[in-house]
Parts: sequence; structure tokens; C-alpha cells
Amino acid sequence: MKVSCVLRMVVPTGVALSISLLGASGAQALSGLTAAQIIDKNVAAKGGLQAWRAVQTMTFAGKMDAGGKSKAQLPFVLEKKRTRKMRVEIAFANDTAVQVYDGANGWKLRPYLGRRTVEPYTSEELKSAAYEADVDGPLVDYAGKGSKVVLEGVEKVENQDAYKLKITMKGGQAEHVWLDLATFLEVKVEGTPRRMDGKMRPVSIYLRDYKTVNGLKVPYVIETAVEGNRDTHKMLIETVAVNQKLDDTLFEKPIVK
Repeated sequence: MKVSCVLRMVVPTGVALSISLLGASGAQALSGLTAAQIIDKNVAAKGGLQAWRAVQTMTFAGKMDAGGKSKAQLPFVLEKKRTRKMRVEIAFANDTAVQVYDGANGWKLRPYLGRRTVEPYTSEELKSAAYEADVDGPLVDYAGKGSKVVLEGVEKVENQDAYKLKITMKGGQAEHVWLDLATFLEVKVEGTPRRMDGKMRPVSIYLRDYKTVNGLKVPYVIETAVEGNRDTHKMLIETVAVNQKLDDTLFEKPIVK
């Protein structure tokens, strides 16, 4: 269980098929936009750079799939605070699982696995948390964060054309993000690969049902799919609070009572 969002290009069928094969230069030639211009439009569509810079905390509450063959949904609360602090609580069977990241260190309490002790994050979990804990995501103020972005082309995402961007973070971590050609909002994100059947499998995260909260566009449905697995994992956001007061103690190592 991990917690790790109409104007279109109208071209002839043959050209449309070739867009994804053209790479960055071909996509730019057809769209007339560079990677930087596409990101500017993405940030504007999500509320604007100044609006995101004013966000100090965000709290998401809703339900998430329990995983496995179970169709149950579990209540969760996800809290984020600058700079790169994150806490997740998942309620189940009169108990609570907790994941905490303070910007440098991470801890997890997993009673659903029969573990009643607080365990430190693995090195891979720390890498993921450092990225996931970012309040405004990788594209907002990407240059200021030391990231580089390349436009790799245009691909279909759930039957809609989307710009495919490759983001390389300051630390060298790279991932892909797809932005809808019409809205410029994120519709797909490359997730951290997962081991299944003895192999590392690609992970895709789909973002849908955007709503406006305090002038910011936020996806209310997040669905994770692992290649080769028919089952997907959904998070359904019910409420979002912006700049709610969150004490720093929330992001300290959990204490088992």
C-alpha cells in the first residue's frame, strides 16, 4: 500500500500518425511551441506561478483502493508543507498506517503488515519522497529548482493528444510527464517502476477530473497502473485545503503509543 492530473491540432491522418515519431523538433514545428512555452501554459492553466508560490501547505482527504483483490476503499489524509515535508495517514480496521517525510528523513508505521515499530525509509523511498513531497510539482518554477525539460513529441493518452516532456531533476532523476494539447494540464506521469513477477515493471499515473481550489487546478482522481497488471489503484480526492496551518511536529518521526 503506497501513496506515492476542445482545441486540438487538426492534421491529416498520415501526419497525425507520424507526430510521435518526429521527436522534439518535429513536435515543436507542428505545434509552434517550445518546451518552455508549453510549461508556461501549463503553469498558467493551473493557476499561475505567483499563486503557486503563495501556497505553503496543502491537505488532501479522500479514499484510496486497499489494493490486492479487495475492492474496499480506505480513508486517507495527505498533508504537504514547504519545504518538501509530507505526511500520509491511512485508516483501516480501527488502526492507522503512517508515512512521514521531513524533507531529509522518512519513517513508516505499517500495522496492516503486523509491524508495530516505526521503520526508516529505504534509500529508494527517500528518493521518491523527495520528489513527491514537492507542493507544486516538478514543472512549476522548474528552472529555479535546477531541472531541465525536453519536449520529446506528441503521444496519445486515453485517446487524447498530449505533449510528452522529459524532466531531468537537479539530482539526475528523470521522468516523463504528458500534458493535454487542449488544456495543457497533466494527464499522465511516469511513476516509480515496481517489481512484479520478478521483473521491474513501468508504472503510469493518470490524473483526471480537475477542479479549481483557491484559484488552483487540482486533479481529484489519480489512477496508478502497473504494466502487465490488469488491476489499477485509484485515489479519489474529496476535499482539498490550501494554506491550512500545519505544525512542523506533524512531520517528525511518529511515536508509537
